[in-house]
Formats: sequence, structure tokens, C-alpha cells
Amino acid sequence: ILLPHIPQNAFHLTTFRIALTSASHHIHQITGKTKNNIATMLSRAASRLLNLSPPTKIPTAARLSVLAGSSSHFSCSTAIGMPRSNPICVSNATRIAPSNESCRRAMATAASDSISNPAMFCRQCEQTQDHIACRSVGICGKTAETSAMQDGLVHAMKCMGLWCVAAREAGATSEEMYEANWWTLRSAFSTLTNVNFDEERIAEFILEGQQVKKNLQELIQKKGGTAPTGPVASIDLSNMDTTQLEEFSYTVSVPKLQEAMGNDDCFSLVEIATYGAKGVCAYAAHCHQLGFMDEEVMAGLHEVLAKLASSEADMNGLLANVLRVGELNGKVLAMLDEAHATKFGVPEPTQCKVTATEGKAILVSGHDLMDLEELLKQTEGTGVNVYTHGEMLPAHGYPGLKKYPHLVGNFGTAWQNQKFEFSTFPGPIVVTTNCILEPRRAYKDRIYTINEVGVAGVKHLGSRDFSEVIAKAQSCKGFPRTISPPEYHTVGEHFAGLSVLLTCFAK
Repeated sequence: ILLPHIPQNAFHLTTFRIALTSASHHIHQITGKTKNNIATMLSRAASRLLNLSPPTKIPTAARLSVLAGSSSHFSCSTAIGMPRSNPICVSNATRIAPSNESCRRAMATAASDSISNPAMFCRQCEQTQDHIACRSVGICGKTAETSAMQDGLVHAMKCMGLWCVAAREAGATSEEMYEANWWTLRSAFSTLTNVNFDEERIAEFILEGQQVKKNLQELIQKKGGTAPTGPVASIDLSNMDTTQLEEFSYTVSVPKLQEAMGNDDCFSLVEIATYGAKGVCAYAAHCHQLGFMDEEVMAGLHEVLAKLASSEADMNGLLANVLRVGELNGKVLAMLDEAHATKFGVPEPTQCKVTATEGKAILVSGHDLMDLEELLKQTEGTGVNVYTHGEMLPAHGYPGLKKYPHLVGNFGTAWQNQKFEFSTFPGPIVVTTNCILEPRRAYKDRIYTINEVGVAGVKHLGSRDFSEVIAKAQSCKGFPRTISPPEYHTVGEHFAGLSVLLTCFAK
């Protein structure tokens, strides 16, 4: 409702927060945890914009009062501690009319602070605010708190990199490194765009990593190795709760790390290597799911992370680190191609049905073909049809998957349209990887996440046991009839085209 009305000027962050509050008549009927989450987000944002501290100490009653105001006034006295005689009047979503000079000064301070000391700083996708970074709330819907927790998890990955390098130097075997390897891949994957919006799940990754680090400490000591030193290697987050982890994470945000390095060019190389390493980890995680894991690749990834743990402005070393990421990425992509072809056969051009087939239905989105295969196995003979969505579309080109007759087609278009398309799908949805958006109430009770994906309030599957999803499908109405005549799209031709191109190039 509000995004189209956000003005692109120095006051847009403040305007957005106040406009969101002014639209409380749209959300005042929300109850329970969702309402509390919205109230918490608003109060934290308001207190940060007005440079008040600490934001987490605002009483629940005061936070909830943010949602109780009229559509034209922001209750400053209860929400951010300003006198009730100084309301910020909102005439519409694009114009603010401060009632006195103190409000004007507060707003100017807030606008300046939003740039120099943002509530969040996330720039890992191409759709960031002002083409710089999302600084109050993500374009994807990510909150400042979730962004901070992801920064904390990335910092924990750098710590893990240092300990893994030390463990290998002490003579650790690939079997002994398995736990750290798998944690690294899953943790990095969970910080990618539109994967995990659940702060509690991210906190679990951080705490799990602390236990893995402790195991590496014992392994290094047992083997007579040398433990890493320095501020990153020595961080201990093991006894922190989610709130404490969030507070720590704000201290290792992108702006804080850039300030610590003191060289913008060098820090740019740090950022390139960081986001590149995340991508390598995501591809490698898929390889692992298919039974492929290369210890040489994992050793390289941990060396890259160990280098990123340093704040030294080492231009040559950081450039070499970026090139190392590219080298690792090439190896992992080749491994992933081999893994998919080995498991499911070489993809081939295939006619994929894009109209409905009568019957109960399950929709699968994301990239994980192993999840899709297991779901197809478990739905055999149940009368439940399976459809792909978004990034899962190429699955129809693999011989090992299209052999299942109840993989009946593809529903919908791309991931960014899911809020409408998922609402109209007459059955449960399983999201295996990115991209997921905050679900609408119309389908929130029938969407499931698995693997690294997470959204607060959404059912998460801890394993590939899809019995609950199948039961949900059987209780939903399904498609009442088969659309005739059917429509088809051809998928898989890009694989064949690439094969021809490579053959011609080789000749």
C-alpha cells in the first residue's frame, strides 16, 4: 500500500515510518505475535531515527500504542517519548507537516542519522534502496533486526574460517572437518537474498557454529596444533540469547567493518569476496545434497573467510582473495553440473504443461531437486499431483524427474509474483531454497519451508518427511477440472544449446 508513495528525498526514511503508522487503520485488527512484531519494528525504527537509546526498553504497551493511533497522527508521547503536545501530523503518505520547530529539528536529525548511522545496511542484491543499500527495511521485506543477525552470522563464519584453517594445518582429515564444512555451507546459504527471514533460526545457526568451533578447539589441541588468535578468532557468542546476539551483530555491520579497515578500495574487495563466497557456498550446498563434497574446495572457502576476518587494508592480498573466489566458483559449478547429471540424467528439451490438471496438488519452489525427487516418491499412488514454480521449472528437463507421471506441470511464473500466485494455488506449497517472500494470510497456513529457508510463523520441515504436506494437500480442494486444451512451454533447450555451442567451440 505504502511503497508507491515513499518520496525519494532526504526525509524518506522518517516519512516511511510515520506513514506506516498513519496507515494503522489497515492493520489494527491484526492480533497476537504478528501485531507485536509490527509494533516492535515500528518502535525500534522510530527510536533509532530519533537517536534514542536503547530501543529495546520501550514497554510493550507503548509499542502497541503505535498501532492504536488515528490515520492522521503519530502518538509521539507513547511511542518515542516526545511530549503529546508535539504531534507529527501526517496529511498523507508523501507530506509531513511538523507542528513546531522541535519536530522539525528532530526530523532533520533523523534524516541525517539515517544516512550516517543507518538502522541497517544491506546491499547484497541489485534492487537496493537508492542503488546504494537498504538502510531501514529491505526491498525484500527484511527487517533491520534480521539484517543485523545475518551480519553476525557472517562474522561467525569468518571466525570459523580461522579455526578451520588451523585445524587443517594441525592435520585434520576430511571426515573430521565434515561438521564445520556443512555448517559453513548452510550458514552462508541462509544469509542469501530471500532465503531466511527468521531471526530465531539465524540465532540457531550462530549458536550451532559456536559448538562446532569448540569441537575444533579440542581437535587442534588433541593434534598438537596452534590455535588462531586475534579478536575475530576469540569471539564467544555461546551464552548469548537472541537479543544479545542482535546487539553484538550491530557492532559488525558493513559500515562498522568499513570504518575499521579505513580504505574504501580495499573494503570493496572484501565485499566482493564476501558475496561471492556466499554464492559458492550455496552451489556447494546443493552439491552436498547430491552426495558431492570436495575437501579442496572447502579448504579454499575457509581460507577465503579467514582472510576476510582481517581488517588489514592489504590491497594485493584482498585482490588475490577475490580471484580465489572466482576459481572456487568455477570448480563448484562444474561439480554441480556433474552432480545433477549423475543423479537425474543429462537434461533435454521437454514440453512442460502450464495449465491445470484435475486433482489434489502440491506446489514446489526453489532449486533443490533432491527435495522434489523425494516428494515425488512419497506422493506416488496418493492421487496428489506435483507442480513446480519459479526456479524449479528446469526440473522438467531431467529424465530422472520427468519419469514421474504425477509431476504434471508448472504453475505460475517467477518468484516475485508468488504472493498472488500462491494465494490462488489450491494446495500446500513447499519452498526449498530462495526465493521466498513474507507470506500473505491467504496461504500462510499451507506454506512450508525446508533446508536453510525460514520465515517466522511458517511451518519448517526438519527433514524430507513430507507426510504433513501430503495430508494438507489431501485436505485442500485441489483443481476441480483439467483445463482443455492444455498449454505447454518447452524447457531444457538452453542445456542442449549450450552443449552444441561448446561442441562447436571445441572443434
